[in-house]
Amino acid sequence: MYIVIGTRPTRTLRVLWALEEMGLPYENRSDPPRSAAVRQQNPSGKVPVLICPTDTGPVALTDSTAILTFLSDRHGQLTNPAGSIARAQQDSLTQVILDECDALLWTAARHSFILPAEHRLPAIKDSLRWEFGQNLARLADRLQGPFLMGAQMTIADIIFAHCLSWAVAAKFPVDPPAMRHYHDRMRARPAYLRASA
Repeated sequence: MYIVIGTRPTRTLRVLWALEEMGLPYENRSDPPRSAAVRQQNPSGKVPVLICPTDTGPVALTDSTAILTFLSDRHGQLTNPAGSIARAQQDSLTQVILDECDALLWTAARHSFILPAEHRLPAIKDSLRWEFGQNLARLADRLQGPFLMGAQMTIADIIFAHCLSWAVAAKFPVDPPAMRHYHDRMRARPAYLRASA
């Protein structure tokens, strides 16, 4: 049984969604970021944290992408085999999403409500929105089928669909029709609906 620490409106949703897609049992402890319970497991206070059972006792894993990679490799789902060309392409796509979507959204969030008020630069969000729109148009050209890599859903889809939801909430452009249709399909998946309930 996995334990997932973190609230759903954060990147914790990515881990819950993956666990639902894989049909794995878990418990979600909805402790908010920077809470004492989270800091016990991750000194940065960031969520999600996955408590993983091992032969020598529970181990805390952090960072949503690292957790998704671990779970997909361990259970042989939502991924391509390590060392394969398809896996290299999957990892490359995942890094593009993190660099060109997730990072921009996180920077906007930091300048909206995370940084102390005196360190926020609200005007930066206009350039972040523009850059996000440019990056999204390039990613739209890479859609190969119902999922980013074609017929197989991977952890890249979970990360990207989560970023699109985050973008909508932050009023970032999600303009290419292919992206909007993709986002709608992903959010209609039963596993997503269970994870986000």
